[in-house]
Amino acid sequence: MKRLLSLSTALALAVVVPIAAPAAADTSACTHHWSGPQICIRLEGRNHWNSVTGIWANPPARAGMRKVRLFLNGHRFGSAQTARRVGATLSYHWSGFDTGTDTEVCVRFKGINRVACDTTKYIGNRASL
Repeated sequence: MKRLLSLSTALALAVVVPIAAPAAADTSACTHHWSGPQICIRLEGRNHWNSVTGIWANPPARAGMRKVRLFLNGHRFGSAQTARRVGATLSYHWSGFDTGTDTEVCVRFKGINRVACDTTKYIGNRASL
C-alpha cells in the first residue's frame, strides 16, 4: 500500500511539473552612489519578452515630472517619455516588448548623468515550484 501511494505521488508530480508556469526572470538594478540621484531599472518578464520600468528613487520634492529615455545595447529606443511622480519616486513603465536576450537595457533621466542598466537573460522554460 505504501509503495502504491509513493508511486501515485511520483506520477502526480510528473504531471504537475511540466504544466507549471515558467519562472519569471524579474530583476532590478540601481546606481550605487552614496549621494545624489539614485536611478533604478526594473525588468519584468523572461527570455526576450520584458517590460521595463525606470525609477528615480530620490528626486527633489519639487520634481513632479522628468523626461526619461530607454537604451538597448547603447542605442536609444524610441522617443523620450515623461516619468511622473508616484509617491516619493518618479517612474515610467514601458509595457512588455521584445528586448532580445543578453541585451543591456538602460534608463537615463534628463539632466542626470547617472544611468541604471540591467541585462536580459535567457532562462529557458524552467518551471517554478
